[in-house]
Amino acid sequence: MVDAGKRATRAEGIDTPETAAQRLEASINPSARSDVGRHAASGILWLTVQKWTIRVFGFVTIAVLTRLLTPADFGTVAAASTVLPFFFLLADLGFAAYIVQVEKVDRRMLSTAFWFSMLAGILLCGCVYLASPLLGAIFGAAGVVPVLQVLSLWVVLTAVGSVPMALMRRDMRFATIAAQGATAAIIAQIVAIIVALSGFGVWALVAQSLVAAVISTALAWWTVTWRPTWQFSRVDFHRMARFGGKVLGVECVALLRAWGEAAVISATLGLAALGYMNIAQRLVQIVQDLTGSAIVPVTNVAFAKIRDSASRLRDAYGRALSVTYAALSLPLTTVAVTAPLLIPIVFGEGWEQSYQIAQVLALAGTLSVGAWLDHGLFYGLGRPGTWFVYALIIDLLTFATTLFTVRWGLVAVAVGFLCVAAVATVVRWFLVARALTTTPWTIARPFVYLAVVVSCMGAAGWAARIWTDALSPWLSLIVIGFVMFAVHAGITLLMARPAIREALRIVSRFGFSSRVPFLARLREQS
Repeated sequence: MVDAGKRATRAEGIDTPETAAQRLEASINPSARSDVGRHAASGILWLTVQKWTIRVFGFVTIAVLTRLLTPADFGTVAAASTVLPFFFLLADLGFAAYIVQVEKVDRRMLSTAFWFSMLAGILLCGCVYLASPLLGAIFGAAGVVPVLQVLSLWVVLTAVGSVPMALMRRDMRFATIAAQGATAAIIAQIVAIIVALSGFGVWALVAQSLVAAVISTALAWWTVTWRPTWQFSRVDFHRMARFGGKVLGVECVALLRAWGEAAVISATLGLAALGYMNIAQRLVQIVQDLTGSAIVPVTNVAFAKIRDSASRLRDAYGRALSVTYAALSLPLTTVAVTAPLLIPIVFGEGWEQSYQIAQVLALAGTLSVGAWLDHGLFYGLGRPGTWFVYALIIDLLTFATTLFTVRWGLVAVAVGFLCVAAVATVVRWFLVARALTTTPWTIARPFVYLAVVVSCMGAAGWAARIWTDALSPWLSLIVIGFVMFAVHAGITLLMARPAIREALRIVSRFGFSSRVPFLARLREQS
């Protein structure tokens, strides 16, 4: 592929010397030869800080909005949000994922990706606007139509910023990405509160989405030094499209599944039911964002940079999987136990129907976190086709399960998600084992720790909840959290010390462990 690209470049007389490509790579990706581990550790920490910043402000925002807006308002935007990412993916065509993992980039390739994404984004924005009445009819809600028409601008805004954002990810500039994402999110949340307090209802959520997209795109362009030229190469386009088409397939299948589920739930149970489901999903997503989601975009790039070393890749994957399970098992299991206490505190009263849904989805989340890492692994290996086949089968199974279970209500739908997540986990053991040339048991071994720690924490948490039933919700949460943390810490020390060592290794890169005696001693003991 690289040789073919060089021949095509020489034929068109653009960036012909090898040194020119190297200079461009250095200007766009100055850290290409630096320590991957250091940048990965830095990325995890910075993106975690970003998630915490966004979510702390987000807690305040959602606490205000759920008291000013109705479940139907959240359901309306949730329905529209399942449609829009599909059109963005068509505009991007997976080119951003290609730019992140390809060995070298040049100006012609980047310009080709930019011009296609921008023009496609404009055309698809118009398609969303014109198709909004049809989509509103599918959801059985006329209120979705104007929301979709305004939110169609999001497709253009996101498509225009896809190339500079991909360049920052490729360069592992995660501190910059974190700062920009937090800035955009906080400003958008402030705007949403102002609009909601002004009495504009559902348009507060619409404004939040558009403002975040505008600021993120503007900051990305302000950061990168690259600017598009008037070049467009059919050779580069076809090369990127071959890779990106498989990426597009994966994402489109997931979006179609989410859109289909939203349509089934809203048409069968109503938009309010979709709103209850959306709030439960938000709670679980908040927890995932605050703990482990930063691992995924970082390891995606890191896997691509070390994929030529099989032993190094296996070691990196094993360490990342252990840390991911350890980081997410505690908060997700805590949500599974305490959702009836958490949801009224975070979202206010009137969301009782979300309680059990959130509990089941949190348990499903403990199983699906491994899928995040596996997704990044196959993309980093340059094998999106394998992941596409897996995603197609699992998403079809998920939608079929939703279609079958919706007649029994939202809790049954959530239980269906849990069952599919269990099946998908086992399937991934074999896929990853084949990709890393190891045994399925080697891949499944960290799951033993996950099963034990979730079961023990869940039992201890339920016992503590019963014991603290007479206490105030806040005090009960504190006691339950302390009990579950103690159980988690004990089991992790017994069964997952490598995860502790890896976490401390990440922290030690910034000198924290040397300045905190307790961390230094813990690192020595683990």
